Amino acid sequence: MYSVSVVSEEENRMTVRLEGFPLQYANALRRICLNGVPTFAVDTVDVVENTSVLADEGLAHRLGLVPLTTPTNLFDTPERCDCDNVEEGCSNCRVMLVLDSGKTPETTTLTTARLTSEHPDVRPVSDDIPIVALAPEQRVVVECYARLGRGSEHAKWNSANIAVLTGNENDGLILTVESTGSMSPAEVILAGVDELIGRLDKFRIMISTMTR
Repeated sequence: MYSVSVVSEEENRMTVRLEGFPLQYANALRRICLNGVPTFAVDTVDVVENTSVLADEGLAHRLGLVPLTTPTNLFDTPERCDCDNVEEGCSNCRVMLVLDSGKTPETTTLTTARLTSEHPDVRPVSDDIPIVALAPEQRVVVECYARLGRGSEHAKWNSANIAVLTGNENDGLILTVESTGSMSPAEVILAGVDELIGRLDKFRIMISTMTR
């Protein structure tokens, strides 16, 4: 008999007990929760103006690592989108965010509070993430495009900071997931289960084709 029960739950961390699950399936779920669940991250950055000390490449790198909230079932991954345009995308598979620091008369730290999104459900998980320090009269203006991706492609798309499996099959396996904030840990685990089911179905179809 398979069963899943919640051991503990916090804002960004959840621990569940998996009863009756083979170790290999539970470990596959752990790996998927870590880097196999699609989440949003900035993928393309168009620099309009950058007079800060940080080079354009460094600015783009920092923006790419800002965790973004990821609504479930509202967007498609580029390879599954009907627009069939992996490079440019469309409103169903990517979201534009704009960063404009403005000019200030004093030294200031530019944070994600100045990063605005065209979609209210895709935004930085916090307004307090620092991006770059600006001297008086320096300015940063960029247009960013975020898309869904998986951590197996790049760590910026990791859906969890940690995913740890402990215990044993006889007494129950304990899965602990700490999300990056882009999704709740419960959403990460549920999406991980769906992803695992999908991968197993594809594997089953592939094997049945090979054995005919």
